[in-house]
Amino acid sequence: MNKLNFNLKRMSAVCLVLLVATIGFQSCKKTRSDISKALYGETKNKAFKDLQSDTFAVVLKKRLEAKRSTLNNPKLISAFYERNDYEPVLVLKHLPEGKLKVITEYFKNAPAHGLDPEMFKTTALTGLIGKLYDKDAIKSKDEAYETLADLEIMAANSLINYSNAMQFGAISPRKIYARYYTETKRPDSTSMQQVFTLTDLKSYLDSIQPKDPQYLALQKALSSGFKDPKMSAEETQRVLAVNLERLRWKNKPTEDKYVLVNIADYRLDVMEKGKSIMNMKVVVGEGRNKTFTDNLATYDEHDLKKDRPFSRETPQLNSLIHSVQVNPVWNIPQSIATNEITKSAAADPYYLSNNNIDVYKDGKIIEDTETIDWSAPDAGKVYAFKQRPGLDNALGKIKFLFKNQSSVYLHDTPAKAGFTRAERALSHGCVRVEKPLDLAYALFGDGQKFDLIKKNMESNNPEATDLALPKKIPVYLTYFTAWADPSGALQFRKDVYGLDIVLYTHLQRLSGK
Repeated sequence: MNKLNFNLKRMSAVCLVLLVATIGFQSCKKTRSDISKALYGETKNKAFKDLQSDTFAVVLKKRLEAKRSTLNNPKLISAFYERNDYEPVLVLKHLPEGKLKVITEYFKNAPAHGLDPEMFKTTALTGLIGKLYDKDAIKSKDEAYETLADLEIMAANSLINYSNAMQFGAISPRKIYARYYTETKRPDSTSMQQVFTLTDLKSYLDSIQPKDPQYLALQKALSSGFKDPKMSAEETQRVLAVNLERLRWKNKPTEDKYVLVNIADYRLDVMEKGKSIMNMKVVVGEGRNKTFTDNLATYDEHDLKKDRPFSRETPQLNSLIHSVQVNPVWNIPQSIATNEITKSAAADPYYLSNNNIDVYKDGKIIEDTETIDWSAPDAGKVYAFKQRPGLDNALGKIKFLFKNQSSVYLHDTPAKAGFTRAERALSHGCVRVEKPLDLAYALFGDGQKFDLIKKNMESNNPEATDLALPKKIPVYLTYFTAWADPSGALQFRKDVYGLDIVLYTHLQRLSGK
């Protein structure tokens, strides 16, 4: 009898443990949403009346794997749904009261931003949403599961893409331009995952529309069909579209004071608290698009990889002006030495001395340069060349230095005639400034350093002198071919480097054209 009681107690204990474990397992298991109730309640479509959430999860997982190659951020999207038990988060949250249709309404308005709605699969997305409400469109449960899964996946992908385009630009400039060195913020996983947490789609989509006055001015011109007198209507629309994209890039100055060079406008501005306190003409690097007759051309670089610019184009970049060199020494680049200096020296034995150019080999100056065979094909590589300070120095009386990987800088020039020309893409890549002393004053202000700069620039016995700025000043070399001036009038400039063509072609490819 005692043995029987013992066994009964043991069995009771085991049953109790199993019961507790079962209850615990069930309490830990996440309760799935009733997708059938949510979809049928909104659409009254009987195709969604008896759907099972567990079955849908399996379908969504398979459809994610099948559509992986069509997604812009497959890892991020797949990881989100894996963490959320493969539930149709966006559809469940935004389908009620037809709120999911708000997405396509904004996507259809993409042309007002210079973007094609098909970048965001607008037609297909509209069709899938409509299919949910069409009581005759879905013939089976399997089709109901697949339609719901495809809608969820496409809504996620398109919403992320649209959000990225509005806040950061549809294209990363670093991926399409070989000579682009401006710090530009791009979307990260945190910003992209934000779309899954939204409670009010319309408020969010309104909030991410760019509101910069420049953007709104160009957008108004694009939407109203504005035509520049010097261009066709189609060309005007394209120029507006690419410059709207540039304005969406997160690469704009945030500092109170900075130097801004618009390459396409051949102009330098010293900006302070959002306003230009000084401006002047500049000469920039020579470009590939010299005739300006192909603004409507399509960029056909193989596989649409980064463009290959003309070697003398001034790069787009941002940096800090840290110092100046008054009466600078010009360390002549090897490309110029090979293509110009040695050829001139071969043609004229007095060219080097007449232009104050010293020749070096292995770091040592060569006194007798007339014995050198300058016609030798490797002469520009064997020898190094430096032009001494003076009236004929190619850098003029002062150069403004900032770190960059293209070895460019702002500088004075003895060739003042270039500033009288309308098209000023004439240099080897550096930026020649029209009023270098005024620029020095804008950077240094009153004081001993500026007085020394002025004195040394006027000296008849020039010697190279380096002076550091009291405070480094940001500099931005940019490229805009359309903008609104302070009076609100639209300004257009020629695409001297063909960069509009490159950007527009990439935008077209995003929409599958």
